[in-house]
Order: sequence, then structure tokens, then C-alpha cells
Amino acid sequence: MTEREKSYAGLLYQPADPELAADRDETVKKLYRYNSLYPLDRAARDSAIREILGKAGKNCIVEQPLFCTYGYNVTVGDNFFLNVNGKLMDSGKITIGSNVFIAPNVSIITEEHAMDVSQRAAGLEYARPVTIGDNVWICTGAMILPGVTIGAGSVIGAGSVVTRQGFPAAWPPGTPAGSFAGCDLFFAGQGVSLEKVYGYGVC
Repeated sequence: MTEREKSYAGLLYQPADPELAADRDETVKKLYRYNSLYPLDRAARDSAIREILGKAGKNCIVEQPLFCTYGYNVTVGDNFFLNVNGKLMDSGKITIGSNVFIAPNVSIITEEHAMDVSQRAAGLEYARPVTIGDNVWICTGAMILPGVTIGAGSVIGAGSVVTRQGFPAAWPPGTPAGSFAGCDLFFAGQGVSLEKVYGYGVC
């Protein structure tokens, strides 16, 4: 079993493996080119991002700058928008549905260092996949941690640290993120400022 296969299987693996290291170097080159493109050359950006991501649907917009570990472990559906300073730490699979909006400074992380000291010192780690359903909005500065699944229709509040499974049409703000009932979305639909409801903005 290769180190990449171990990572996909949820087993301890060695990210310093030469094949994986070479893949990361190639991604660094692609990211350098992508992030250096003229921002208004949208055709060039669209072509370049499809060379980085494993799969991208129609109307995929990724603002610059972007960081990812490999890129090829990320798949996104149609009508995807990722705002500036997105970080996709995709040693494990990151699967994102359609109509997903991600605000600035959001991190989606699949890597997890070993808890055992000797294994950690040897550089071993795990990769836990992250799945984000359709019609999700992730607000500014949120962190999605390894192994999380966010249900379709969820809204993740600004600054949230999501450590467990999300719920459809839920709003989990805070650190770690909790879940309020879907009343948040009711308030938003009625034009009521969520800042007034909960005391802080969302994006």
C-alpha cells in the first residue's frame, strides 16, 4: 500500500514520502501561477483552477490568493464561490456540493498529526475527509476540522470552529461550533439583522 493509499484509507501515513512531496511541489507551482494571474482575466483563471482542483462544476469562482496542499483531492459542484485567502488542506478528500458559498479566510483541514509522541516526531499523520453538502454558506474565518460532514443547507457562523457533524439548515457559531435551531434562517429571511439577534455579524 502506498502512502497516498494509506492516507485515503484513514491510516497513519508518511507525508514526507517522495511521491507525495513531489505532488506538493507541483501544486506549489500551479498555485504560484494561479495567484499571479491578472484578477480580471477570468477565462485564464477558470482554466488554471481546473488544473489545480480534482473536479470543478460549472461556474466555479475561486478568488485569489488560494492555498491548497494537493488540489487534486478537492472536488466542487456547480455554482461554487470561494472568497479570498481560502485554505484547502486536502491531504484527505474534500468534497463540496453545488451552490456553496465560502467567505474570506476560511480553512478546511483534513490533516491530523498523530497523538503518540514517537509517531508525531516521525512526521506521521492521518487524513480525515471533509464533506460539505449542497447550498451551504460558510462565513468569514470559519475553520472546518478533519472528518467533519456539513449537511445540505447549513450556515456556518463567522469565526466558528466546526469539530463535529453539522445539521441541515443549522447555524453553528462559536468555538467549538454549537447548533441553534433553524430560527436563524427564519430571522434572515424576514430581513432581521442576525447581528442584532446574536450580537455579531456573519461575514
